[in-house]
Amino acid sequence: MKRLLVACTILLNTALHAQTDTCKITIDWKAVVSESKTTATLQLVENPMVRPGSPIHTNTFKALKELGADYVRYVPWFPYPKMAVAELQPPAANKTFWDFTYLDSTMQAVMEATKGHSTVINFSTTPAWLWTTAKPVQYPADPYGLCWDYNQGTQLRDATMKELTGYYVRLFSWYTKGGFTDELGVFHKSGHFYNIPYWEVLNEPDLEHHIPVELYTKMYDAIVAELKKLSPQTKFVGLSLAYVRDPAYFEYFLNPKNHKPGIPLECISYHHYSRPAWPQQTIDEYQYSFFDYAESFLDKVRYIESIRKRLAPQVFTMINEIGVILRSPSEQGPIDQHYWNLAGAMYAYIFLELTKLGVDVAGESQLVGYPTQFPDVSMMNWENGNPNARYWVLRLLKENFGPGNQLLKTSINGKGGHITAQGIITKQGKKILLINKHNTAVPVVLPAEAGNAVVNQTDILTGENPPAKTTLSGNTIVLKPFAVAVVDCK
Repeated sequence: MKRLLVACTILLNTALHAQTDTCKITIDWKAVVSESKTTATLQLVENPMVRPGSPIHTNTFKALKELGADYVRYVPWFPYPKMAVAELQPPAANKTFWDFTYLDSTMQAVMEATKGHSTVINFSTTPAWLWTTAKPVQYPADPYGLCWDYNQGTQLRDATMKELTGYYVRLFSWYTKGGFTDELGVFHKSGHFYNIPYWEVLNEPDLEHHIPVELYTKMYDAIVAELKKLSPQTKFVGLSLAYVRDPAYFEYFLNPKNHKPGIPLECISYHHYSRPAWPQQTIDEYQYSFFDYAESFLDKVRYIESIRKRLAPQVFTMINEIGVILRSPSEQGPIDQHYWNLAGAMYAYIFLELTKLGVDVAGESQLVGYPTQFPDVSMMNWENGNPNARYWVLRLLKENFGPGNQLLKTSINGKGGHITAQGIITKQGKKILLINKHNTAVPVVLPAEAGNAVVNQTDILTGENPPAKTTLSGNTIVLKPFAVAVVDCK
């Protein structure tokens, strides 16, 4: 009897182990749940490592061009004032201080690499002298010198906003009209006639200058009113919030009654970064913390979408910074080699969930980071110039999925939520997106349609290489830790 009990216990444990260790995917290919509007893309932030002369400059823009993405967001940003601000000093009685030396070259590289695709341009940093400060804000003479305290002041020194709009009119004209006339009546020729389909107004105003929504809305209206005169076809993106803690920001901005007559509400944007729950976490804990943060964010997206649909249903939504921040820029530390796959899997998961929610743009952050510049959000290896797993996940998604796809009723049995799956009908045919959110390999039984299918997969073995291409023998696949796979069904 004792031996029989032991044997039964072993069999029961084996059965339970098999049930929990294997996933089975079921897809009803005739049950369309929704149609996708979502585009996968990225942002590029200006910094010394993307500049001409950087050892990874060529590879960076080669990777950007080969990606071929729409809605690429380019942001010259305040830690490097000489690379972000075109007029660092206020005009004097007989002289102005416009200087595009460090702005033009990267802008040119971005526009060349994205030719034929839409871009979202955001010269987010306003000149410090536009703000009321106790004393003039100092910045490094070295254009590559860091200045984290450049954004000082919370009130514009010119309440009429003529200085603010004058700055952006001239900056915009430099890149779209071939030049501009400065404050003293002198014409500055650029020779640039770029088409800018989307212009984003400021970046993270809830952090940078701590701008309340009422002031931000007035700034947005003032800037958009003037730039629309120069480029009626350009669409304008508002908010660009770092956090989505306060729904009042969305309630106020998305209410047409709070804007001047004639100011269009065309697009909003906001951001998400997952983080470790505590500093000493390892990758074994990251896998839970990152997705916990992601789930919390997605709940907020649902709420924000309800506000948008109620107040301004015509507005386009871009979530154009999606990533993970492990530590502050000043903190140094090793990054686990499997982290890049985990962060890539998290982006794939958020992209899929945003697709289900009808969000228009899911932008991964960012193409290049490196020590002192948020290395954990980089999609390029700053040491050798190779795209890392985060880039390859984005490219895999972008090349397989997009607006017009049909999402099908998909169910998963087994493995306690480690695997996410979605059946999708694309222009190329039936596909299945698979995401392993865990650091263990998981066998997955696919529908019969996936028998002998071709699979493209990024995982901890592909590393900085393109997705591995294999052909299934049967309809079972083993998803390696933090894998993102696309199954092409016959």
